[in-house]
Amino acid sequence: MAQHQIEIVISKDGQVKVHVKGAKGKACVEYAKWLAEVVGKIKSQQLTSEYYEPDSKAGIDLHQQAKG
Repeated sequence: MAQHQIEIVISKDGQVKVHVKGAKGKACVEYAKWLAEVVGKIKSQQLTSEYYEPDSKAGIDLHQQAKG
């Protein structure tokens, strides 16, 4: 199964920027929906070239884990 990476950057003013790597096709949009539930409304979205590649058949099992 392919691995996906999510890079999250939170600026000093509280803006959250997320970059999903390795999710082909519309899978990245599923990550964006999940992240919107976690961090709030999506202000803007920019699709990368991976979005236009054929969808991978792998399912997405999203969960969050707090570090502490």
